[in-house]
Amino acid sequence: MKHLLKLSDLSGEEIVDILNLADQLKYEQKNGIEHKRLAGKTLGMIFQKSSTRTRVSFETGMYQLGGYALFLSANDLQIGRGEPVQDTARVLSRYLDGIMIRTFAQKEVEDLAAFGSIPVINGLTDYCHPCQVLADLMTIREHRGSLAGLKLCFIGDGNNMANSLIVGGIKTGMIVSVATPEDYSPDAELCAWAERSGAFRLTRSPLEAAEDADVIFTDVWASMGQEEESKKRRAVFEGVYQVNDSLLAAAKPDCMVQHCLPAHRGEEITEKVFETHAKEIFDEAENRLHAQKAVMVRLMGGE
Repeated sequence: MKHLLKLSDLSGEEIVDILNLADQLKYEQKNGIEHKRLAGKTLGMIFQKSSTRTRVSFETGMYQLGGYALFLSANDLQIGRGEPVQDTARVLSRYLDGIMIRTFAQKEVEDLAAFGSIPVINGLTDYCHPCQVLADLMTIREHRGSLAGLKLCFIGDGNNMANSLIVGGIKTGMIVSVATPEDYSPDAELCAWAERSGAFRLTRSPLEAAEDADVIFTDVWASMGQEEESKKRRAVFEGVYQVNDSLLAAAKPDCMVQHCLPAHRGEEITEKVFETHAKEIFDEAENRLHAQKAVMVRLMGGE
């Protein structure tokens, strides 16, 4: 594992290894055990999309690991003024020990890794969100003890979260069902891969997808950069693609609910369901810190 660009680059064993290390680092932190495994290391964090959880969790994680994180907004870098990404990659590789980037195009992340000589971590692109899904899998395992054989359900827009949940779930032995409107399916090539696994179903019916689910995920109907589509998307999703009491009635009685946040209560999830499952959702948010620390240790710690 040289980079974390997308979960499909990793084997199921590599994903589980990251989760195991994340559990260990979380235990150490909760028990006051220092783990300065990245002492003297520097992480450059490039943000072309704004963030709450990504920035705070990576900065805090680097501090707890004994390293230093540099916040680099697009406005602060020459990449924001037209410098080719390959030049930025080669320059930053001379200064830093790793790069985390949160941006729009997956190609930009791939190019950073191709032209640089240090590990690159995908903090989010329009195609996928691997760090979030590692935290999601960590949270499910904490609450359920294991992943294999559980049914994971995603309701809503077939966006970066849906893409990464499909891959992460199938690679760790889960059964994955996804319900999206017809014109909002996950990536077609990825769905074809998932169907070949025999553990995937794409449907237009949220109730069908949620049947006997162990964990249900959702996300906002319009992701960052799609704000101009909000009105159109609301007309498609509203009243159907919502995690509510009726949907949960189709799932298992102890079904978990997860949301990557920020949540639009009353849209993709009701206020009641969100608050009923708030502990699970904020455990999920916290685990961004621990999962990303594990990724950074594996990539930058020489372990």
